[in-house]
Amino acid sequence: MDWRNWRHVVKLDPARPLDPAVIARLPATGTDALVLGGSDGIRRGAVFGLLGAARETGLPVAIEVSSVQAVVPGADWYLIPMVLNTTDPRWLVGAHQEAFANLHRIAPGIPVPWDRVVTVAYVVCNPAATVARVAAARPPEGPAAVAAWATVAERLLRADIVYIEYSGRLGDPAWVEAAAGALRRARLFYGGGLSTAEQAAVMAARAHTVVVGNALYRPDGLECIRATVRGARQVRPGEGGEPFAAGSRLP
Repeated sequence: MDWRNWRHVVKLDPARPLDPAVIARLPATGTDALVLGGSDGIRRGAVFGLLGAARETGLPVAIEVSSVQAVVPGADWYLIPMVLNTTDPRWLVGAHQEAFANLHRIAPGIPVPWDRVVTVAYVVCNPAATVARVAAARPPEGPAAVAAWATVAERLLRADIVYIEYSGRLGDPAWVEAAAGALRRARLFYGGGLSTAEQAAVMAARAHTVVVGNALYRPDGLECIRATVRGARQVRPGEGGEPFAAGSRLP
Protein backbone atom coordinates (compact mmCIF):
# COMPACT_ATOMS: atom_id res chain seq x y z
CA MET A 1 0.00 0.00 0.00
CA ASP A 2 1.29 3.45 -0.94
CA TRP A 3 2.06 5.62 2.09
CA ARG A 4 -0.36 8.26 0.79
CA ASN A 5 -3.26 5.90 1.53
CA TRP A 6 -2.31 4.92 5.06
CA ARG A 7 -4.98 5.70 7.64
CA HIS A 8 -3.39 3.97 10.63
CA VAL A 9 0.26 3.29 11.35
CA VAL A 10 2.03 1.57 14.24
CA LYS A 11 5.37 3.04 15.27
CA LEU A 12 7.98 0.66 16.69
CA ASP A 13 10.94 2.05 18.61
CA PRO A 14 14.22 0.16 18.03
CA ALA A 15 15.39 1.32 21.47
CA ARG A 16 12.45 -0.32 23.29
CA PRO A 17 12.28 -4.11 23.66
CA LEU A 18 9.14 -5.75 22.28
CA ASP A 19 8.18 -9.42 22.16
CA PRO A 20 8.49 -10.62 18.52
CA ALA A 21 5.18 -12.47 19.05
CA VAL A 22 3.47 -9.10 19.53
CA ILE A 23 4.92 -7.79 16.28
CA ALA A 24 3.80 -10.96 14.48
CA ARG A 25 0.21 -10.29 15.52
CA LEU A 26 0.08 -6.71 14.25
CA PRO A 27 -1.33 -7.57 10.79
CA ALA A 28 -4.44 -8.99 12.46
CA THR A 29 -5.16 -5.60 14.05
CA GLY A 30 -5.89 -4.06 10.67
CA THR A 31 -3.15 -1.43 10.74
CA ASP A 32 -1.86 -0.27 7.38
CA ALA A 33 1.89 -0.09 7.99
CA LEU A 34 4.78 -0.12 10.44
CA VAL A 35 7.24 2.71 11.00
CA LEU A 36 10.52 2.02 12.79
CA GLY A 37 11.86 5.04 14.60
CA GLY A 38 12.54 6.83 17.86
CA SER A 39 13.97 10.01 19.30
CA ASP A 40 17.12 8.65 20.95
CA GLY A 41 19.07 5.51 21.74
CA ILE A 42 18.94 4.21 18.16
CA ARG A 43 21.49 1.50 17.33
CA ARG A 44 22.02 -0.04 13.89
CA GLY A 45 21.93 -3.61 15.19
CA ALA A 46 18.59 -3.02 16.89
CA VAL A 47 17.20 -1.45 13.72
CA PHE A 48 18.28 -4.48 11.67
CA GLY A 49 16.69 -6.86 14.15
CA LEU A 50 13.44 -4.95 14.32
CA LEU A 51 13.33 -4.58 10.55
CA GLY A 52 13.58 -8.34 10.17
CA ALA A 53 10.66 -8.93 12.52
CA ALA A 54 8.63 -6.19 10.83
CA ARG A 55 9.27 -7.56 7.34
CA GLU A 56 7.97 -10.96 8.39
CA THR A 57 4.53 -9.43 9.06
CA GLY A 58 4.00 -8.69 5.38
CA LEU A 59 2.99 -5.10 6.18
CA PRO A 60 4.65 -2.13 4.47
CA VAL A 61 7.63 -1.00 6.54
CA ALA A 62 9.15 2.47 6.73
CA ILE A 63 12.25 3.56 8.61
CA GLU A 64 12.33 7.01 10.12
CA VAL A 65 15.90 8.18 9.67
CA SER A 66 16.24 10.20 12.87
CA SER A 67 19.84 9.01 13.31
CA VAL A 68 22.59 7.78 11.01
CA GLN A 69 22.29 4.52 12.95
CA ALA A 70 18.92 4.03 11.27
CA VAL A 71 20.42 4.00 7.78
CA VAL A 72 19.96 0.33 6.89
CA PRO A 73 18.73 -1.27 3.66
CA GLY A 74 15.55 -3.26 3.25
CA ALA A 75 12.66 -0.89 4.05
CA ASP A 76 9.86 0.06 1.67
CA TRP A 77 10.13 3.74 2.57
CA TYR A 78 12.61 6.04 4.28
CA LEU A 79 11.07 8.93 6.18
CA ILE A 80 13.42 11.91 6.55
CA PRO A 81 12.32 14.11 9.47
CA MET A 82 12.81 17.86 9.69
CA VAL A 83 11.77 19.56 12.94
CA LEU A 84 10.28 22.87 11.84
CA ASN A 85 9.98 24.47 15.26
CA THR A 86 13.46 23.61 16.48
CA THR A 87 15.70 26.31 17.92
CA ASP A 88 18.76 24.44 16.60
CA PRO A 89 19.21 24.50 12.79
CA ARG A 90 20.91 21.10 12.98
CA TRP A 91 17.50 19.47 13.43
CA LEU A 92 16.08 21.25 10.40
CA VAL A 93 18.87 20.73 7.85
CA GLY A 94 22.24 20.48 9.60
CA ALA A 95 22.16 16.80 10.52
CA HIS A 96 20.98 15.99 7.01
CA GLN A 97 23.94 17.80 5.45
CA GLU A 98 26.33 16.00 7.80
CA ALA A 99 24.81 12.66 6.86
CA PHE A 100 25.21 13.19 3.13
CA ALA A 101 28.75 14.50 3.60
CA ASN A 102 29.64 11.26 5.36
CA LEU A 103 27.41 8.86 3.43
CA HIS A 104 30.38 6.87 2.15
CA ARG A 105 31.30 6.05 5.74
CA ILE A 106 27.78 5.64 7.14
CA ALA A 107 26.50 3.30 4.44
CA PRO A 108 29.40 2.23 2.21
CA GLY A 109 28.29 0.94 -1.15
CA ILE A 110 24.58 1.53 -0.46
CA PRO A 111 22.99 3.99 -2.94
CA VAL A 112 20.29 6.36 -1.76
CA PRO A 113 16.88 4.99 -2.90
CA TRP A 114 15.51 8.41 -3.80
CA ASP A 115 12.28 6.98 -5.20
CA ARG A 116 11.51 5.67 -1.69
CA VAL A 117 12.52 8.76 0.28
CA VAL A 118 9.71 10.74 1.90
CA THR A 119 10.25 14.09 3.63
CA VAL A 120 8.42 14.61 6.93
CA ALA A 121 8.07 18.08 8.43
CA TYR A 122 7.46 17.78 12.17
CA VAL A 123 5.69 20.34 14.32
CA VAL A 124 6.48 19.26 17.90
CA CYS A 125 3.66 20.35 20.19
CA ASN A 126 4.40 18.65 23.53
CA PRO A 127 7.25 20.38 25.40
CA ALA A 128 7.61 17.38 27.72
CA ALA A 129 8.23 14.91 24.88
CA THR A 130 11.66 13.39 24.39
CA VAL A 131 11.73 14.68 20.83
CA ALA A 132 11.18 18.23 22.09
CA ARG A 133 14.21 17.93 24.37
CA VAL A 134 16.46 16.18 21.85
CA ALA A 135 15.56 18.51 18.98
CA ALA A 136 15.39 21.68 21.11
CA ALA A 137 11.86 22.31 19.87
CA ARG A 138 9.80 25.31 20.94
CA PRO A 139 6.09 24.36 20.83
CA PRO A 140 3.77 26.64 18.82
CA GLU A 141 1.72 29.20 20.72
CA GLY A 142 -1.61 28.09 19.25
CA PRO A 143 -3.54 26.89 16.20
CA ALA A 144 -2.61 29.88 14.05
CA ALA A 145 1.09 29.15 14.57
CA VAL A 146 0.53 25.49 13.70
CA ALA A 147 -1.22 26.49 10.47
CA ALA A 148 1.68 28.79 9.61
CA TRP A 149 4.20 25.99 10.13
CA ALA A 150 2.08 23.69 7.95
CA THR A 151 2.10 26.33 5.21
CA VAL A 152 5.88 26.69 5.43
CA ALA A 153 6.26 22.90 5.23
CA GLU A 154 4.06 22.49 2.18
CA ARG A 155 4.57 25.66 0.18
CA LEU A 156 8.21 26.52 0.89
CA LEU A 157 9.85 23.22 1.82
CA ARG A 158 7.64 21.05 -0.41
CA ALA A 159 7.43 18.41 2.33
CA ASP A 160 5.52 15.24 1.52
CA ILE A 161 4.12 14.89 5.04
CA VAL A 162 3.31 17.39 7.78
CA TYR A 163 3.40 15.61 11.14
CA ILE A 164 1.70 17.08 14.21
CA GLU A 165 3.66 15.43 17.01
CA TYR A 166 2.41 15.30 20.60
CA SER A 167 4.39 12.17 21.57
CA GLY A 168 3.46 11.16 25.10
CA ARG A 169 0.09 12.84 25.45
CA LEU A 170 -3.12 13.41 23.56
CA GLY A 171 -3.10 16.60 21.56
CA ASP A 172 -5.55 19.41 20.94
CA PRO A 173 -7.83 18.61 17.98
CA ALA A 174 -8.03 22.33 17.16
CA TRP A 175 -4.32 22.38 16.44
CA VAL A 176 -4.61 19.41 14.07
CA GLU A 177 -7.64 21.04 12.46
CA ALA A 178 -5.65 24.22 11.90
CA ALA A 179 -2.94 22.30 10.08
CA ALA A 180 -5.55 20.52 7.97
CA GLY A 181 -7.05 23.81 6.88
CA ALA A 182 -3.68 25.05 5.66
CA LEU A 183 -2.80 22.04 3.48
CA ARG A 184 -3.67 21.35 -0.14
CA ARG A 185 -1.13 18.74 -1.25
CA ALA A 186 0.89 17.37 1.65
CA ARG A 187 -0.47 14.54 3.77
CA LEU A 188 -1.22 15.30 7.40
CA PHE A 189 -0.06 12.82 10.05
CA TYR A 190 -0.94 12.97 13.74
CA GLY A 191 0.84 11.14 16.57
CA GLY A 192 0.53 11.26 20.35
CA GLY A 193 -1.47 9.72 23.18
CA LEU A 194 -3.82 7.53 21.13
CA SER A 195 -5.06 4.36 22.82
CA THR A 196 -8.86 4.24 22.26
CA ALA A 197 -11.20 4.16 19.30
CA GLU A 198 -12.76 7.47 20.31
CA GLN A 199 -9.42 9.27 20.47
CA ALA A 200 -8.33 7.86 17.12
CA ALA A 201 -11.60 8.86 15.47
CA VAL A 202 -11.27 12.45 16.64
CA MET A 203 -7.81 12.82 15.15
CA ALA A 204 -8.46 10.73 12.04
CA ALA A 205 -11.35 13.07 11.19
CA ARG A 206 -8.77 15.83 10.93
CA ALA A 207 -5.63 14.05 9.71
CA HIS A 208 -5.02 11.70 6.82
CA THR A 209 -3.05 9.29 9.01
CA VAL A 210 -2.86 8.57 12.74
CA VAL A 211 0.24 7.05 14.28
CA VAL A 212 0.11 4.91 17.43
CA GLY A 213 3.29 4.02 19.26
CA ASN A 214 3.46 4.10 23.05
CA ALA A 215 0.16 2.28 23.50
CA LEU A 216 1.59 -0.88 21.92
CA TYR A 217 4.06 -1.23 24.80
CA ARG A 218 1.28 -1.47 27.39
CA PRO A 219 0.13 -4.88 28.67
CA ASP A 220 -3.04 -4.43 26.58
CA GLY A 221 -1.08 -3.02 23.65
CA LEU A 222 -2.55 -5.14 20.87
CA GLU A 223 -6.09 -4.35 22.00
CA CYS A 224 -5.21 -0.64 21.98
CA ILE A 225 -3.98 -0.99 18.40
CA ARG A 226 -7.16 -2.81 17.35
CA ALA A 227 -9.30 -0.13 19.01
CA THR A 228 -7.44 2.75 17.36
CA VAL A 229 -7.71 1.05 13.97
CA ARG A 230 -11.49 0.81 14.43
CA GLY A 231 -11.65 4.47 15.37
CA ALA A 232 -9.54 5.61 12.43
CA ARG A 233 -11.74 3.71 10.00
CA GLN A 234 -14.98 5.18 11.37
CA VAL A 235 -14.30 8.57 9.78
CA ARG A 236 -12.79 10.17 6.72
CA PRO A 237 -10.26 12.99 6.83
CA GLY A 238 -12.04 16.34 6.75
CA GLU A 239 -15.19 15.13 8.50
CA GLY A 240 -14.24 16.57 11.86
CA GLY A 241 -12.36 19.72 10.98
CA GLU A 242 -11.48 22.05 8.19
CA PRO A 243 -12.03 20.19 4.89
CA PHE A 244 -9.03 19.10 2.90
CA ALA A 245 -8.70 19.98 -0.74
CA ALA A 246 -10.54 17.47 -2.88
CA GLY A 247 -7.30 16.20 -4.36
CA SER A 248 -5.92 15.12 -0.99
CA ARG A 249 -8.90 13.10 0.23
CA LEU A 250 -8.67 9.36 0.39
CA PRO A 251 -10.68 7.33 -2.12
